[in-house]
Amino acid sequence: MQKRLVSLFCLLSVLLSAQNKTSDSFFDVNYFKGYITLHNNDILGLISGHPEGVILSWNKKTFGKEAWEQRYNYPDYGASFIYQNLKSKDLGNNFGLYAHYNFYFFNRNLMLRIGQGIAHTSNPYDRTDNPKNIAFGSTLLSSTYLMLNYKKERIFNRFGLQTGLSFVHYSNANVKAPNTSINTVALNVGVTYNLDEDDTEYISDLSDEKFTEPIKYNFAFRTGINQSDIVGSAQYPFYILSAYADKRLTHTNAVQFGVDVFFSNFLKELIRFESTAQLNNGVTGDEDYKRVGVFVGHELFVNNFSIESQVGYYVYYPFDFESRVYFRAGLKRYFGEKWFGALTLKSHGARAEAVELGIGIRL
Repeated sequence: MQKRLVSLFCLLSVLLSAQNKTSDSFFDVNYFKGYITLHNNDILGLISGHPEGVILSWNKKTFGKEAWEQRYNYPDYGASFIYQNLKSKDLGNNFGLYAHYNFYFFNRNLMLRIGQGIAHTSNPYDRTDNPKNIAFGSTLLSSTYLMLNYKKERIFNRFGLQTGLSFVHYSNANVKAPNTSINTVALNVGVTYNLDEDDTEYISDLSDEKFTEPIKYNFAFRTGINQSDIVGSAQYPFYILSAYADKRLTHTNAVQFGVDVFFSNFLKELIRFESTAQLNNGVTGDEDYKRVGVFVGHELFVNNFSIESQVGYYVYYPFDFESRVYFRAGLKRYFGEKWFGALTLKSHGARAEAVELGIGIRL
């Protein structure tokens, strides 16, 4: 494994160094070590050591050529690779690929990185070979990571240092049970290397023109597959129809209000199971699997992307599943002024229900 990581690092170095000197990019290597947070007592038996790993990243700088770059204090964007040894024979090792943004504060000495991607786990749950791993029910996982670093660039020639805290989350969002997920909090230390001898000067010509836009109406369709928490139950597709209005308050912020209609087919099986399992919870088997919710939300616009967060409440809730309050958060990508695609996570508190892939129109 160490030889593979060294080879990957060398390959990245060669590829990045081969770029034109005006590329205005850099890469960094961070080693991290920490602990798995006990967000669910069921995973206590899986925690047997302090997980560690390495984060390799390529970063592209911005200098204010576009207005959004100046509004966000000239962020970086790039790609990351994470290798993590979870220090547990049941959990194994995880490998992840991510897209990320770096945001800067306090004279660009404090960097906040937000990354979203997909990970592969070496030891998923298996009823026979690995029954203790209730964290990962599938080989492929959705993964998010955060990094908050104090950073000093160009301490020596093109080299710099950074150190801080990292948070790494793995979950398959109930695509396949079991799925208690794993969260890692860690200390990290790293080295940066700039591919250019000198930084380009930042452009600062943003006007203070007030942003105005009428209320817009959105229609979205979301889908995916998931299953109940019952291990061995089948996977089913789900469908969600959403309609909502949004109001842009500034260049970067909008508020939302709308309604969702959920067609969650996995609930059909869960209703049948609970009605026949003699659980004495009042489920008869005649309950409707559909749900209707109303929600309020916020949208943060970054270039052609936006970060969406919503909190909703089921007004039609014939079957008691998890909670009447639900949450949604994720990423949207706009194609032109009207059409968008979205990748979001729906949950009830800390319990994920589904990863949603959606398309929509904003009128």
